[in-house]
Amino acid sequence: MRKLTDYVEIAATEYLQETGKYELDSVWIAEFFQDCGVQDDYPKQGLVDFFALVKKSLIRKIESAEKLARLQLDKSNRSTKLRKPNKT
Repeated sequence: MRKLTDYVEIAATEYLQETGKYELDSVWIAEFFQDCGVQDDYPKQGLVDFFALVKKSLIRKIESAEKLARLQLDKSNRSTKLRKPNKT
């Protein structure tokens, strides 16, 4: 049996890979909840609570990706400024 946090991370990752969307689709998460065994392994876990956990993980992943993109852009901008030749 997997940990609930593993299911949450798998769901968030698969959702991003399959849809590329930021807004979590309730039908998609309901199918995952039932088809991937969350409901069987955690019968007391409600779908609404699982949805909230996956949405939170999805937001964390998106914020992390945005932060990484900003850092890469800043790094690229800094290196471009350093490469410009001085006009004399």
